[in-house]
Amino acid sequence: MTDDPGPMTGAARPRVTRRRLLAGGAGLAAACGGGFAFGRSGRRAPADPPATPAAPHQFLTRPDLAVPVVDVAVTGPTAPGLVFLTPAAGIGGRGPLVVDGTGQPVWFHQVTGPGVIAIDARVQRLAGQPVITWWEGTIDPKYGIGAGEFVIVDRAYREVRRLRAPGPVPADQHDLILTPQGTAIFFGYEPAAADLSGFGGPADGALVDGVLYEIDIATGKIVFQWRGRDHIALEESYATPTGRIPYDYLHANSVEVDRDGTLLVSARHTWTIYKIDRRTGAIRWRLGGKRSDFAIGPDAAFAWQHDARRRSDGTLGLFDNEAGITNRSNASRGLILDVDETARTARLVRALAHPEALLAPSQGSVQELPGRGSLVGWGQQPRFTEYAADGTLVSSGALPADNGSYRAYKFDWSAVPADRPAVAVVRGTGDAVTVHVSWNGATAVTRWRVRAGLQPDQLTAVTTGDRTGFETALSIPGPAVFVAVDALDRTGTVLASSPLTTTPTS
Repeated sequence: MTDDPGPMTGAARPRVTRRRLLAGGAGLAAACGGGFAFGRSGRRAPADPPATPAAPHQFLTRPDLAVPVVDVAVTGPTAPGLVFLTPAAGIGGRGPLVVDGTGQPVWFHQVTGPGVIAIDARVQRLAGQPVITWWEGTIDPKYGIGAGEFVIVDRAYREVRRLRAPGPVPADQHDLILTPQGTAIFFGYEPAAADLSGFGGPADGALVDGVLYEIDIATGKIVFQWRGRDHIALEESYATPTGRIPYDYLHANSVEVDRDGTLLVSARHTWTIYKIDRRTGAIRWRLGGKRSDFAIGPDAAFAWQHDARRRSDGTLGLFDNEAGITNRSNASRGLILDVDETARTARLVRALAHPEALLAPSQGSVQELPGRGSLVGWGQQPRFTEYAADGTLVSSGALPADNGSYRAYKFDWSAVPADRPAVAVVRGTGDAVTVHVSWNGATAVTRWRVRAGLQPDQLTAVTTGDRTGFETALSIPGPAVFVAVDALDRTGTVLASSPLTTTPTS
């Protein structure tokens, strides 16, 4: 990578490459702000009392999957939909995980490979059709810099595209927005030489910048490109350089297309939400931080934040970590702010607190739900909570204590997997047989019908039973050599059938 002169001045600088960036020293502020596999950005929350994490779900029909257990407690009416998580640590598998309102797995895509994780699985639309997107790759545990790409799958869970950054720097994991215009918006973390002597660092130092890309999905052509260091001074940062470690002064971590077509960008290390002109790249206003254009009301200020999103009523939602490189308070919260862009005022509408006053030094999300409720993901803390429109807590969920999910979402999602239901047959005493069946990702199955017989072409229906979770067990009477199972929807229509399976001889 060639030098980028940027706005810095000073002596001639060495060429800064990605390899040199990774060799700059331990402790680079993590690409997700710290937490499980993501390196350092600040202190961890106080440790919970020692607990033995729940063993992952194991299924006879899918022995290849180790699905993290999700516990859910419902205390009031919740919004419809399935919960989307991306467990990235712990004793279970890693990858996009979809669970129902009771925490039962619906779909799990287990990523493989040394250090490979998935982040930020959610439903978006591509060419007018619903898809699931996530980031997949590796994050250097020492430096916190990710190298990966975005994955897009359709409603049959078939991979339709992988999106990569247009330059030599891999796609950053923090966010991906698919637009109705057929473009994708995401960040890259780009190293650059910088004179940091005015900020307590070396004159021949280096920084890591947030570069925003908008690319045409079909062609890969860059439609819009924006570099933080061209518009945001180092003086705005609450982070400070540390020795030879490349300086993560900005740490952009979310992007949103606003109602007027501009971009809302959250930068964690400046405590600021920026409104950016999508044509010129100019910053129209700053909310929060050292150069805020807004008068911020009592209890509305935020620090080390994530996930700034416009809500349907015009308010702004975000996850206020309150902790990162430093701790400003002892609890994180979801925030809903009334931001008056004419009067340049911001006031608190609602703060969404966890009943256990959790402090999440990294990650986190606040999603608006149908009916104007909210789902809050607590990031480094392996929890998620749902609130009604008035802020009443209606549901609480938890991943195992040794796990976490960058964000948590709830979406309506329907899918018919491209593969077929999986069956495992277990013989009991005498002729007794138990048939176990699952169909990873199927959302419309309500009942299973077992067909069995002594000849492969002479199967008859022997039992039908309700789907009871990811995997359902059905007992069948009498002798059976060959077995097949049909997935039935609520009308009794066959959605798919399993391959023909033979029963074990003993």
